[in-house]
Amino acid sequence: MTKEKTSPTIRDVARLAGVSVATVSRYINHNAPLAETTRQNVQAAMDELNFSPHLTARNLATNRTNNLGVVMQNIGGDFFTPLLDGMVSVTQKNGYNLLIFTGDPPGTQNLNRLGPGNTDGLMVFLDSLEEDCLRSLAQIHHPMVLIQQSAPAGIEIPMVTIENKAGARAEVDHLIEVHGRRRIVFLRGPQGNEDSHWRELGYREALANHDIAFDEQLVADGEYDRYAALASLKALIQRGVQFDAVFAADDDSAIGVLQALREADLKVPEQVSVVGFDDQRLAPFLAPTLTTVHAPTMQIGMLAAEHLLHLIHKEPVASITLLPTELVLRHSCGCSE
Repeated sequence: MTKEKTSPTIRDVARLAGVSVATVSRYINHNAPLAETTRQNVQAAMDELNFSPHLTARNLATNRTNNLGVVMQNIGGDFFTPLLDGMVSVTQKNGYNLLIFTGDPPGTQNLNRLGPGNTDGLMVFLDSLEEDCLRSLAQIHHPMVLIQQSAPAGIEIPMVTIENKAGARAEVDHLIEVHGRRRIVFLRGPQGNEDSHWRELGYREALANHDIAFDEQLVADGEYDRYAALASLKALIQRGVQFDAVFAADDDSAIGVLQALREADLKVPEQVSVVGFDDQRLAPFLAPTLTTVHAPTMQIGMLAAEHLLHLIHKEPVASITLLPTELVLRHSCGCSE
C-alpha cells in the first residue's frame, strides 16, 4: 500500500496536535483530565485527519490487545471446525480478534509471541503447549484456559473438557449388551493423550462390569488418524487376532477401520461392529453410518472463550467444566436408524 493510502494513526494525531501519544489515548478513553485547550487541539487534529479511534489506539490506555489466542498443534480434520466456530462466535460478539497458533508445541522461547504482548489471554488445546511454557505464563498471571487437558501439578488453570470415560463406557456397554460383542478391539489415541486415557478407562470398566477379561492383544494404536488406524487394524487381521467389534477412539480413526475391514472382506456390522467417538459431521455420511459418542465440540469452544473473557475481567471461573457426552446409535454397530 502506498503512503498516500495509509490510514491516519494515533501518532499522526499526536504530531498534528503537538501532544504525546499518551495524551491522545487519554482523550480517546476519557480516563484522565485534560486541559480544555489540549482537548480542543486533539479533537481538531482528529477532525482534520478524519481519524477514527482504532481499537489498538484505545488499548494503549488499558494495556490490552483485544486479541485472544488459541494454541493447537493443527487445525486439520473435521473435529476442529466446530471448535473454532464456537470460539469465533464468542470473540466476535465481544469485540475480540482470535489469533491461532499452530505447529509443534512451543516452549518458553515463544512467550513473546503468545503472551501479553500479543494476546490478552490464551486457550490451549490438549498437548499443544509445553509444560515449561504453561508454567511460565501462569507465573506472570497471563489468563489461560485449557481445553481437554488438566493443568500441570502445582498450578491452577481452568479446564473445559468432556465426559470421556462415561461416553466410552456407554458405547462398549452397548456393544456387549445389545449386540453380544465380547472381543472388542480398542484403537487408542496418541501416547500420553488425556482424552484417549479416559476413553481407555471407560473401555476397561465396561469389560470388567461384564466379566470380560482385558486382553492386551486387542489394544493397538489408532493415533486419531485414519491411516494409522488402517495400518493397525490390518496388522491385527494379518496376525490372526480374532475380534467381533472395534472401538476407534475417534471418528477419523474409525474411517481407517472401515477401510481395513472392507479390504479384508469383513462385513460391517454383520461380522464386526464399529464405533467411533466425537460425532464429527462426517459420521452420518459414512457407509455404514457411524455409531459414535457425541462430543459438544462447538460448546467447548464457546465456553473456553467465555471463561477466558471472565478471567481477563477478573471474574471467577470454575476450575473444571465437564460437559456431558451422548451415545449416538447408527448402523455401524448393528442398530437400525
